[in-house]
Amino acid sequence: MSSFPLLWVLLLLWVWSEAIANANNDYEIEGSNIECPILNSKIVVNIGAIIDLSSRVGKEQKTAMEVAMEDVNRQSCYKLALNFNNNTHGNPSPTILAADFANNKEVQVVIGTKLDASTLFHSIDESSKDVPIISLTSTASPEITPIPLPHFIQMGNDVTFHMHCIASIIHQFNWRKVTAIYEHNNFFASHSEILTRLSYSLRLVNAEIDHYVAFPSITTTLSNPIESYIEQELVRLKNKSNRVFLIIQSSLEFATLLLEKAKQMGIMEEGSVWIIADDVATHLDSLDSSVMFNMQGVVGCKTNFMEMSETFKRFKFMFRRKFGLEYPEEENSQLPSIFALRAYDAVWTITHALKKSQGNFSLSENILHSNHEGLSGKISFKDKMLLEPPTFKIVNVIGKGYKELANWSPGSGFSENLVENMVVNTRRTSRAGSARVLLGSVDWPGGLKTVPKGWVYNSTEGRPLKIGVPAIDPCPQFVNVSHDKRLNETQFTGFSINVFESVVKRLPYHLPFVFVPFYGSYDQIVEQVNNKALDAAVGDIQVVEHRYAFAEFSHPYVESGIAMVVKVKPDRSKETWMFMDAFTKEMWMLMAVMHLFIAFVIWFIEGENNSELKSLGAILWFSVTTLFFVHREPVKSNLARAVLAPWLFAILIVTSSFTASLSSMMTVSHLEPSVPDIQTLLRTNAIIGCNKNTFLVHYLVDELKFQPENIRVFDSIHDFPRAFENKEIVASFTIAPHADVFLATYCKGYIKAGPTLKLGGLGFVSFSSISFPYNCHPTC
Repeated sequence: MSSFPLLWVLLLLWVWSEAIANANNDYEIEGSNIECPILNSKIVVNIGAIIDLSSRVGKEQKTAMEVAMEDVNRQSCYKLALNFNNNTHGNPSPTILAADFANNKEVQVVIGTKLDASTLFHSIDESSKDVPIISLTSTASPEITPIPLPHFIQMGNDVTFHMHCIASIIHQFNWRKVTAIYEHNNFFASHSEILTRLSYSLRLVNAEIDHYVAFPSITTTLSNPIESYIEQELVRLKNKSNRVFLIIQSSLEFATLLLEKAKQMGIMEEGSVWIIADDVATHLDSLDSSVMFNMQGVVGCKTNFMEMSETFKRFKFMFRRKFGLEYPEEENSQLPSIFALRAYDAVWTITHALKKSQGNFSLSENILHSNHEGLSGKISFKDKMLLEPPTFKIVNVIGKGYKELANWSPGSGFSENLVENMVVNTRRTSRAGSARVLLGSVDWPGGLKTVPKGWVYNSTEGRPLKIGVPAIDPCPQFVNVSHDKRLNETQFTGFSINVFESVVKRLPYHLPFVFVPFYGSYDQIVEQVNNKALDAAVGDIQVVEHRYAFAEFSHPYVESGIAMVVKVKPDRSKETWMFMDAFTKEMWMLMAVMHLFIAFVIWFIEGENNSELKSLGAILWFSVTTLFFVHREPVKSNLARAVLAPWLFAILIVTSSFTASLSSMMTVSHLEPSVPDIQTLLRTNAIIGCNKNTFLVHYLVDELKFQPENIRVFDSIHDFPRAFENKEIVASFTIAPHADVFLATYCKGYIKAGPTLKLGGLGFVSFSSISFPYNCHPTC
């Protein structure tokens, strides 16, 4: 029994050795199986490596290059020797270190990070400019003539692709303004290029940088000062309205500290959006639970690479074992970052080029002619940069890990096809405002499930909004300000108040406000908003052109215009002689004359031969009975019949017309306005009324050309009935919503007359878009 543990340990060692052997035989080069001409006569190649060993990225790059060096030394006739030069604080810049490597002829090739081509061009001796220098840092492709340094190679993707990916996310959720955050590294000035590319990418999707913050490098300052500076800047950001934060350039250490402080200060609550770029998102697999706790809801762009290939699996095994032994204080990564893969591929790319350099081309030319598959993707170059554009995974931090939402590529944009087990929620995407792309369900900061607004109201004084409300409103149904003596408080009610409160409740963020009664005209309350005595105004405020000089308006919540209300005509259906109005006086006279004339003609023709129509009385009675077609006296003469037939037809038409006209008069007369239109009022110089404290007085005088002395003003629409009854006014003018309320209250005796003059509707007033984010053009 005592030998069993020993056998078990030996079995494990054998399995481990087999795995290592398999791992070492994967990334082979052409000719790796060819034996060297002389035993132990491998060609020594010195490689200068300039990385920041104080950072997680630098440690992973060092480990990856050492793994690659061991693989190459085992499989080829070259013996690579890595010469590391740490570029942490206190040392010269990495660009100067790279120049020293090249000038001292210590190495055949240099691999580094944060290298500036223009500085290298002026720092490297002319005789040393043939030394290949490979930069592992992503940067922006030059838009002007590139620096004439032919052997400087960018083994990183154009940072423009990263910015396009972030901008696509911004466009997907219809955010219009963002806050850009980056860590300023004193040794590398690419942040200006990144800001330029981000601004350009955002303009393509109708968005912009609202604010940006540059933090000093965490490696160049002491811990306490950088923490204090971060807190100060976060306080400034918290006092701003924008809540879409982009960390576009940062070390993992700085991003971890920044998000921790943001969590503590409440800037990662509901309504906030945090998006991280690839330089932080690629390390999500290596973060412990305490760090992930501070990143809940963060969305990131993570460079895609083939994680399921056998080559990657073997490299991951060797990498994790070596990294864990050398850096036990670091959290061991489940997956190597894209930076580690690029460093590994860089060593192998040099090895491939060394094999080809036995021909006519130089080492740097052979590197640029590379065309093979690496762990990080296709390794081929164009214009001294990687040719194949990257693809990104859009990830969402949740719990102790993250979920994959979609893939993004420069050619096709978002795609869920490469994401396994993704559930597409059409309704949620529709609410996010996109009909083209489905990102699935995102868990936002604070546990919010709906898309954040990305905007909050912030007052520099820390006070709620002061919302002015007209205290003397002509229509209490819209706005009513009253004082409750029992509760000793002012109460605000009415339709306009209800609309505003309902909108505020539906906002995805908290909007603190207090109503303030305003005792003045509507124009004055708008001017108070302009003077910043009030932050906004709520009520039945008409959107008219001259008020845009002082403030902005929300979209109208009620259509409006100017309506004229008059009394209806008296009901003549009860008048005795009302039927006489069916015809004009001329028509009545014509009918009487024609009737007597026809009777006389019939008497003249029939008088001698018809005994029943000889007397004058008989013929008069005959004329009466013909009106009702009840005459019984026979007409014997054909000539008399020829005269009587057309007259009977005419009587039929006249009788029908009379009946129709009289019926119309009896049923419609009470719906007719006493004054048909504005022109009649102007022509008769009539007295009219309107509400005071409104724009109507000036409108009636300036636009409709009424005389000022013919205008009477009233406090409320409920004062109009008394003025009508006392004949103080002939018509009243008010906005259309008030007219509807008036007619609904006083449904008998009043009617709208003439067309309604269209205006901009009723809206809320704000001096700035901070108060009401949806503003209306004057033509609304």
